[in-house]
Amino acid sequence: MIDADAAQVSVLVAMLAAMFVFLEYVSSYPSFTEFRHAPPFNRMRFAMLLMIVLSITFLARNTVAPGFLGHVVSEGASTLGRLLDIPYSPVRIFVLGMPADTSVAQLELARDAAALCYALSICALVSFVMLVHLYDWPSRNGAFNVWVNLPLFDPTRGGDVLPRLRRDGYVNIAAGVLLPYLMPFAFRVASGLVNDFSLLESQSFVWTMVAWAFIPASMIMRGIAMCRVAELIEEKRRRAYARAQHAG
Repeated sequence: MIDADAAQVSVLVAMLAAMFVFLEYVSSYPSFTEFRHAPPFNRMRFAMLLMIVLSITFLARNTVAPGFLGHVVSEGASTLGRLLDIPYSPVRIFVLGMPADTSVAQLELARDAAALCYALSICALVSFVMLVHLYDWPSRNGAFNVWVNLPLFDPTRGGDVLPRLRRDGYVNIAAGVLLPYLMPFAFRVASGLVNDFSLLESQSFVWTMVAWAFIPASMIMRGIAMCRVAELIEEKRRRAYARAQHAG
């Protein structure tokens, strides 16, 4: 059961997030939301977040109030859990990071949830990679404005923007790959240091799983996008050089 205070806090956070997104996209000047005018990058991330939240919510709800949708999600998650729970996989690492006093049933629930989240994040990443290469993102949407879409990236600082964009992209991809292996141990430490924090409590469980899957996938998508922007800049430079050589 969820108490009234937790429900009110959740609604307040959701309202603040909705207000921020609305004001960010209505405003003409960027703040810190990246790829604001390079659809569907953010739409894909929001869709991935929505699918993960709904799936884990139905999975957690099925343990206390079984229903048809909960049963379908639970069966699918159980199948994925058996398939992805292999040595050195992020799912296996997540299960190993659970507290020592976790019951077998709770370990199976954590395994199934991790497998479901991981599969959804991989699907989102594959879809984005296909979009980048098959539909020429973001060139298909017109001119790409670096200032608007990368407001935190200063092109005037340091050397050439190409190696810096590629470096930042590779760093984001590497961090996104490593985080699913590192975050479970951080959750375990948090559960040991904070007495009121219980990983398997319904809301904590849902948002822990969301953070474990969504944050790394978002970082990988950001890295891929930044590398793609570097490719576009390099292509534009090559065309400009070729035109200058032809004119000369």
